[in-house]
Amino acid sequence: MDFKGFDRPDRPERAGSLAAGSRSVKVMIAGGFGTGKTTMVRSVSDIKPLTTEETLTQASVDVDHLAGVAEKNETTVSLDFGRIGLNEQLVLYLFGTPGQERFWFLWNGLFKGALGAVVLVDTRRLASSFRAIEEMERQGVPFVIALNVFPDSRSHPVEEIRDALDIPERTPVVACDARDRESSRDVLIALVRHLKERSTAAPLEAAR
Repeated sequence: MDFKGFDRPDRPERAGSLAAGSRSVKVMIAGGFGTGKTTMVRSVSDIKPLTTEETLTQASVDVDHLAGVAEKNETTVSLDFGRIGLNEQLVLYLFGTPGQERFWFLWNGLFKGALGAVVLVDTRRLASSFRAIEEMERQGVPFVIALNVFPDSRSHPVEEIRDALDIPERTPVVACDARDRESSRDVLIALVRHLKERSTAAPLEAAR
């Protein structure tokens, strides 16, 4: 993968435009049910995002785990899709995964061609994102952890979060507000930088 443009991710591209010679990268937005995946895609996309949300009904009570998100009344049943240009040369195509277990069979197809991922985590319900992290590791997709700060979230030291999620030191952990475009964009920039660092380190490790 050519990482042209990764050095200057803070230079915005005009919304909805694609510069000549720009590079496109597929990025997954993953996490447990109700962690803010659809919200992040909606807040940060330069284009009107595609969402596949359906209303939760009484019939889903026995199959959808609503502990901690009882106020949630919609759920993604397929995927969310958006696009953001981080600069004139780098465009990210965002694919949000469904969070509920009954839709996890869709994940394998969504991961094809993904260069990296954001795993959204609700610190009130850490266990809800375990499966997403396991899937990243199984698929070999580099990722960053984004701690989505909800109004009643408690503050935890990053190292405590890292230990609880059992992720290595090299995996970035950042806080964000998925409702805020700039905050969500900062998470994507952190992912891009992480991917570049891995790309730079790989030849050095291979040469040892």
